[in-house]
Amino acid sequence: MKELMSWEEWAALDATGLAELIRKKEAAPEEVAHQAKKGIEALNSEISAVIEVFEDVMEDPLQDGMNPDGVFAGVPFLMKDLGPTIKGRLQEMGSLLMQGNRPEIDSFLTMKFRGAGLNIMGRTTTPEFGLCSSAENPDLYVTRNPWNLRYTTCGSSAGSAASVAAGIVPIAHATDGGGSIRIPAGVNGNIGLKPSRGIFSLAPNNSDLMSVVSSQGGQTRTIRDMAAFVEHTRGGAPGEFMPFWYPDEPYTKLIKKDPGKLRIAVSHEWGDYQATPEIVAELEKTAKFLENLGHDVEWTVPDIDFHLAYEAQTKAYIMNFSQTITEILEGQNLETPPAHLVEPVCIRVWEEGRHATYSERAKMQAHFNELSRTTAAYFEEWDIILTPTMALPTPLVGTTEYLTMSDNPSVYDWFHNLWSIFSYTSIANICGIPGISLPMAKLPNGLPFGMHALAKQGQDGLLLQLGAQIERALDGKWNQGRKPDIHVTKIHEQQLK
Repeated sequence: MKELMSWEEWAALDATGLAELIRKKEAAPEEVAHQAKKGIEALNSEISAVIEVFEDVMEDPLQDGMNPDGVFAGVPFLMKDLGPTIKGRLQEMGSLLMQGNRPEIDSFLTMKFRGAGLNIMGRTTTPEFGLCSSAENPDLYVTRNPWNLRYTTCGSSAGSAASVAAGIVPIAHATDGGGSIRIPAGVNGNIGLKPSRGIFSLAPNNSDLMSVVSSQGGQTRTIRDMAAFVEHTRGGAPGEFMPFWYPDEPYTKLIKKDPGKLRIAVSHEWGDYQATPEIVAELEKTAKFLENLGHDVEWTVPDIDFHLAYEAQTKAYIMNFSQTITEILEGQNLETPPAHLVEPVCIRVWEEGRHATYSERAKMQAHFNELSRTTAAYFEEWDIILTPTMALPTPLVGTTEYLTMSDNPSVYDWFHNLWSIFSYTSIANICGIPGISLPMAKLPNGLPFGMHALAKQGQDGLLLQLGAQIERALDGKWNQGRKPDIHVTKIHEQQLK
């Protein structure tokens, strides 16, 4: 099938704009799916972001139940290979152990995606079980940053972030258990929102109560796409353990208005961790930018027990991932993780957490409660907490200290390394509050870098409203209007090399 439009035209359209073309009958869902596939074929050998394209859906976008009258009207959508399941499709979770795994049901959120008109046409890379910071197992794939192939995309929503950044699709699915939406958004130049607890359902196999820290979400290039995505895919399934948030005003309307004057607390020194000078310089620029928009900006460290926060998140990760691996082993009639199929740190996490007691989990949840209460009290004084998305620059591919391929014998030392770079995002997962990474900054090496805003629970709309105000002030030019080295607009140039 011939390309529907030039790659410059394709890259200029966000998901909302592409859906409008489809509604006007100027494009068909199968045509835009084929154009996305051509982008994958042209770029994936370099960035290794997409694992599989669903060829049958390419030919018949309606066959799995996509709603052509949904807000996205057939826009191509890639699913991270982790989280919500698709009936009969492979979901291998970035693990050699899970090769060939085909879930028997659609998750509730999968059906919500289709109901919103998203055409689920493939799946994207993730590290094993989503545990670490980058999708880098050479036996499966090594996902690379489209801005510079020497650097990682971070993770765990690695392939989704790279696909959106490279212009292949305007929107993709992502998940976040400690920053896995916001961190790859930050280093790939995308917008990434981790919503409040009680926005996206984890049904039927999970719930917010059971998963504790995990959240679903997406990566986009515009605020209006993120607003429409959350607005039209949110909501609880029957039998949820907690109420689900609904805004007083639809996000797609809210973002058209600037927020009032906001009280913004800016910081980067969290417990034992702090950002590097070049990142602090970018944070200072962002703070000044927000001040010029009329907001009250002050440098002040949140009154949170950060040592307790990192300790509690570490315990949650160990217990949750150990339980996940245990359930997989039981399903395969295995007693221990095979060393040739499961990565070293995942095995050590399983060993550390498999005998955790109820009292240990209750203690962890008590810490979560304490942290949630103190953070909420801080938001009585401040509307927004502003930090960098990460404390350290984007790692080079192969930086094993952050990977589950690491030979570090200590699980706790490995997590300490993780928090030293991903210092600011996990508090949102502990407390169930929303956080957003916005592509406002640039590192000295030219890579994009995200600025990270947090708000109190249920105030996702405020983060989107602030993001929309910033987007207008930038005239829509996130990343200073720059595009990555590997990008659909450069396909023909790259093919001539």
